[in-house]
This record gives sequence, structure tokens and C-alpha cells, in this order.
Amino acid sequence: MNFSFSKVIIESMGHVLPPQVITSEEIEDVLGSLYERLRLPRGRLQLMTGIRERRAWKESTLPSQGSTEAAQKALDKTSIPREAIALLIHTSVCRDHLEPATAAYVHHNLRLSSQAAFFDLSNACLGFINGMVLAASLIEGGQIPAALIVSGENGKPLLEHTLDFLKENQTMTRQGIKSYFANLTIGSGAVAAILCHESLGNKEKTPWRFKAVSSLSDTEGCHLCQGDAIGKDRLTMETASEELMGRGIALAHTNWQQFLRYTGLTIETLGHTICHQVGERHRALLYRHLALDLGKDFSTFPFLGNTGSVALPLTLSLAIENRVLTPGERVALLAIGSGLSSMMALVENV
Repeated sequence: MNFSFSKVIIESMGHVLPPQVITSEEIEDVLGSLYERLRLPRGRLQLMTGIRERRAWKESTLPSQGSTEAAQKALDKTSIPREAIALLIHTSVCRDHLEPATAAYVHHNLRLSSQAAFFDLSNACLGFINGMVLAASLIEGGQIPAALIVSGENGKPLLEHTLDFLKENQTMTRQGIKSYFANLTIGSGAVAAILCHESLGNKEKTPWRFKAVSSLSDTEGCHLCQGDAIGKDRLTMETASEELMGRGIALAHTNWQQFLRYTGLTIETLGHTICHQVGERHRALLYRHLALDLGKDFSTFPFLGNTGSVALPLTLSLAIENRVLTPGERVALLAIGSGLSSMMALVENV
């Protein structure tokens, strides 16, 4: 499925990096006895993933709190009045509670208008991009003037439960640990974006336009990564990493060809590329299969790990903030999410 937009801009973005840093070395220290029993070499985690550290929130921090802080930063950067924001979408995997929607807490914390609708939208690592497509469609069609998309992921409970499980399981094998390896790459973070009609944007700057999206699915792989909650503040996840990566990259390759045909984009006219932040091996394989230049990539996984639905938009936010992206660029956002789904988006500043 393809979507195109001519009137939608990314008016502002905001992000929050949690205060606690957890290094891959520290994780391996916790798993020291397991590493010794299985004769696993130290440094394996960073060597295989390229992730040297990830972030974690303070204890008892809720997803809505990170989302609220990121949203406030986005609001502080725009002159759009709050009453113009007609929709709030919370898009993370993590939620405060099963009921009500986590979006309700963010809506309340920000004191948005009672006329502003809210709801949660969840789709593994692609929730934020899904939220942007939905909001952009409503803006393009004249249904709403502006929308706020937010996400706050808290990966620490998953990391802590995985470490406890691996330490306590005396029958764990080298083969068995593979299903839990992806959990050790998970980090935390929050991000927000305000999308609006071009008529509301800051007339003194050239905006980043949200132009087009190509989407493709392969639900034959829906079982390859499964996570769940097991009581308060406890999460579990098992991943068939090799098969998931193989099917995901194959899906992305097909979607990339569809994306190029739909947008008219070429390798020559493409500026930077930003992919979902999984790790070094995933990025290398993806870029090789798509024939993309790694020199045009901007990544955050070495110091943030995989932050789920936050990963791609937070990396975009950092790239804009740090002026990695330059005026006149056409930027491709490349995402693959468990389920499986591939979404590729074109944003440009021309």
C-alpha cells in the first residue's frame, strides 16, 4: 500500500534520552557465571551488535511520563497553538495500563483541548510511523489542522527479567540463549512529532515535508518475535533472530523497489538514510541488499540500543537537531517491524 502527501509538514520534534546508562560490558558482568559455563567470550554482545550502551529510566517511570516530556519539547519549538492540535496518538509498545489508553495521561499532562481526540496505536517497532501516516492522511484530507504523535518506551523491565531468567536457568545452552539475545539490546527513550497542514507552519523556515510512504506485509512471520507482560513491571520476549532478520530484509528489499517506483526517488537523488535501530549486523545486511551507501546512514544504536517504536523517529529528531540533515535533502526512513511489516517513508526539505 502506498500513501502520498503534498500539504503535510513535520513542524517540530522533541525527544528525551533517559538518565541511566547501561553498558554491554555491565550486562556481561551480570551474566558472568553463564558466560563461563557456556564458554562465551567477553565482548560478544557489543561485537555482534555494535551496541556499547543503552539507556534506562529511573525506577517507576511510566511510558506516559517520557512521552509527555518529549511532547512538551516539541510544543516548545512551535508557535502552533495547542488548540490547533486536534489529535494525540500514543504509539509505543509499552503502556501505563491496559486501560485507559496511555494517550489519555499524556493528553491530561499537556492540558490539551477537550476537542482534541486521543487514542493508542500499537504495532511493534512501527507504531510511530503508522501514527504519522494516519495523522498525515487526516491533515491532507482537511479533517484536522495538526496532530501530535508520541511514544515512550521502557525496555528496562524486559532487560531485567531476561537477566534474572538467564542467571537462574542452569540448563541454558548456547542454542537456547539465542532466543533471548535480542532482549539484551533493548533500550529506552521517548519521542514526539507535531504534524500539521503547511498553512500553519513557520513561514520563516523551510519545513521538513512528510511526502510519501510505502508499506508491505508478511504475516507468515508473525510468530518470529513474541513478547508479553508477566505481572507488574515484568516483560518477556522470545525472538527467532536469524529467521526474523532474513525474512525482514527480504520483505524490505521488495518494499524498497515499490518505494522507489512510487516516489520516483533514485540512489543519486537520495540524501541521508535512517533505518530502524536494531544493530550493526542488521544495518549492514539491509544496506547491502538495498544497494545503499553506508556513508549516508545516520545511526543511534551504538549508544541507545533498540528502543522499539521510538528508535526511528528519535534518530530522525537527533539528525535534525544536530544538523546532520541539510537543506534540500530527500531522506528515506526505512523500517521493519515484527509481525512482519516494512514501512518506508520519504521526508524532504526542498
